[in-house]
Amino acid sequence: MAQQQKDTDSHRRPVHKFGGSSLADAACFHRVADIINSQGQADALIVVSASGKTTNRLIELLNLFVSGDNAAATTLEGLYSFQCSLIENTLSEAEAAPLLAALDEDIKTIATVLENHRMDDYQRSLIQSFGEQWSSRLLACLLSSRGLPAVSLDARRFLRVSGSPVQVDEEYSRRQLQDILDEHPDRILVVTGFIAADAEGRTRLLGRNGSDFSATLLASLAGSPHTTIWSDVPGVFSADPRRVKEASLLPRLSLPEAAELARLGSPILHSRTLGPVTASQQQLMLRCSYHPDDGHTRIVRQHQRELGARIVTSVDDAVLVEMTIPDRYQDTVNALTEWLTRRELAPLACKRRPEHKLWQIAYTREQAEQAFSLLRDHQPAGSFEGLQQREGFSLVALVGRGVTAQAEQCLHFYHALNEQPLEFIQPARNGLSLVGVVRKIVLEPLLLRLHQSLFSRPKRVGIILFGRGNIGQAWLKLYQQEKARLEQTLNVQLTLYGVFDSKGAMLASQGLEVEKVLNDFQPASMVWPDWLENLEEHGFDQLVALDFTASDTLVQYYPDLVEQHIHLIAANKLAGAAEQGFYLRLKQSLAEHRVQFLSNATVGAGLPVQSSLRQLLQSGEQIRAISGIFSGTLSWLFQHYDGKQPFSELVLQAWQQGLTEPDPRQDLNGQDVQRKLVILAREAGFDLDPEQVKVCDLVPESLASLEKDAFFDRLAELDQPLADALARAKKEGGVLRHVARFDAASGAASVGLEVVPAGHAFAHLRPGDNVYAIETRHYRQNPLVIQGPGAGREVTAGAMQADLWNLLVSL
Repeated sequence: MAQQQKDTDSHRRPVHKFGGSSLADAACFHRVADIINSQGQADALIVVSASGKTTNRLIELLNLFVSGDNAAATTLEGLYSFQCSLIENTLSEAEAAPLLAALDEDIKTIATVLENHRMDDYQRSLIQSFGEQWSSRLLACLLSSRGLPAVSLDARRFLRVSGSPVQVDEEYSRRQLQDILDEHPDRILVVTGFIAADAEGRTRLLGRNGSDFSATLLASLAGSPHTTIWSDVPGVFSADPRRVKEASLLPRLSLPEAAELARLGSPILHSRTLGPVTASQQQLMLRCSYHPDDGHTRIVRQHQRELGARIVTSVDDAVLVEMTIPDRYQDTVNALTEWLTRRELAPLACKRRPEHKLWQIAYTREQAEQAFSLLRDHQPAGSFEGLQQREGFSLVALVGRGVTAQAEQCLHFYHALNEQPLEFIQPARNGLSLVGVVRKIVLEPLLLRLHQSLFSRPKRVGIILFGRGNIGQAWLKLYQQEKARLEQTLNVQLTLYGVFDSKGAMLASQGLEVEKVLNDFQPASMVWPDWLENLEEHGFDQLVALDFTASDTLVQYYPDLVEQHIHLIAANKLAGAAEQGFYLRLKQSLAEHRVQFLSNATVGAGLPVQSSLRQLLQSGEQIRAISGIFSGTLSWLFQHYDGKQPFSELVLQAWQQGLTEPDPRQDLNGQDVQRKLVILAREAGFDLDPEQVKVCDLVPESLASLEKDAFFDRLAELDQPLADALARAKKEGGVLRHVARFDAASGAASVGLEVVPAGHAFAHLRPGDNVYAIETRHYRQNPLVIQGPGAGREVTAGAMQADLWNLLVSL
């Protein structure tokens, strides 16, 4: 059991990787030690690169020695001097002594290897491995001196590789690593990046930027929950911030987008780094060691909600490798592409020109040298000829999910690059990038133009209005008044794209004038299913539909709107209070299509009822009960009903003042209040079906089915039942109120007349006011009460406008 617990603990070790720029000098080492200490992870796995430009200096040393240049000795002396200074400035004299002695031995080993004029690749790799060893020893010693027990670990002790390019023997490596982790359960292990060993114990290198790969590979082998790569930048930006000042840090980037960015030569991410992330459950985060609090980029496995470009990236110095393919053009290109990919040399971009029997592939300069060399050796068997390199190119690309399907972004890209000395443009087959290769130019103006056109422009939002009644017209006036402020504050461009009413519709991609809609509405007749087709090619970044109707027919089309990724804002209660099956299917569709549905105007008009419920839930509260007077009409009636005049006369007065629906029975039957109670219960997280709500209808059955005029003729038949109810209330010392209640524990829900005590919060309202009482775990004895006008065209229009504002903020 103890061994099992130890194994479990070891699998929780996080991985942190620090690159050469993060370990450039003594101050950097101390900063890194501060970061490790602040993480509070006593068993962390720390992967390190060689300090500063140490690896470059070691490669320079090798090249000078091989060429017989006497400067090799000077370079070796410089390396030794730099490492001595780094150790002495980082540690105390006593702590530095053993590291300086080990450094002396290393320099002797390097000199001995260099004296062997038959130096092979393994010996070259051995010499290049010393940079990581020196960083690992120094950081482990520094951490230990600060009371953080740490051990330097040479990755060659566990990481076994073979082949070229190197392939990791994961089973062996995982087993060896686990033994080492078990030996040091409560110590920080400072692991060398970049290096590994083969079965004969010879040093192998993981390639340039191999330390990042070492980190995610180590996390995969150790079962670590997450890996953090620390460098001199906090993560991935929408463009290179050194070139585009307006570039913004991306807090989240999907794994496929990150892989595409790495494939296109990003200096921040590398393709091999992401392989172990994809193959394991680890989370990957990019942070800045110089400014740890400046934000980060988290690589997530899910795509962003929106399609389109998120990054403008570039390669300054690109090389085209070209070849002629005389026969079987398509088959040969496909075979060569697969052959290069297996050797980790998939092109950044390529152009097929079968009419000229030409294939062009683009690489960074470093990749081009390797690819050209391999292709030259492969030419006799590869069915191609005329291999050549063409230098002097740059590469510019947009990266983002579905960017190749975004017509407007593609148009901006094509226009911008067509003004340059363009070689070719390639849309990626996976839809993740749009790549252009141009003759070498100063890239900054082009990058700035692309970034501004794609990310700084206002988001174009089309608005569709359903319903030109009192509330719809009130909103149109409010929209006209607030439009400029919305656009300026939220960086959006709003267009009133369509307006629908019972007579038909007006649609205009260039936008409809509010005055025309209000005063000169000339709709074209529209069959309900047909108008959906007219919305498909709208050309906006987002569409938002505002439903001011009480139409059940329109609600039945909500799922179709959602499938077209049209966001919904509703004053219409019929969707939120629909039967449970339809409601759950709608919610599922909203989640699947990542479409928003806001309906704060359905209950309480402008009162913050639903938003208060959400805030209570988010704060950890448990909703126990919801009650109140939810109808402004019924509130007005029962505030005035004291027996001095018949109830029917009050109903007639309310109708004449426009306080009721055109047919007052729609207020008196309690169904509107029933819908509001269902909406609130569902907002609070409960599955309440309308059929579960017990509703007391104030309209006798004898009046329910009459024509409206006949109903008014027999309105007095309401009086006696209401007079009897009022008499009971007075006898009990209370007042008569129309109350809605939902009890979370029992699931009981009711709407109807109640006698409430004279001192109750529901007893004394302004005529027409709504009141909502919310009971929770902490608001039990003294419920949260929200009171105010719960109806009216202006406040309801204002609630719809507030929902529109909140929706635009989140887009």
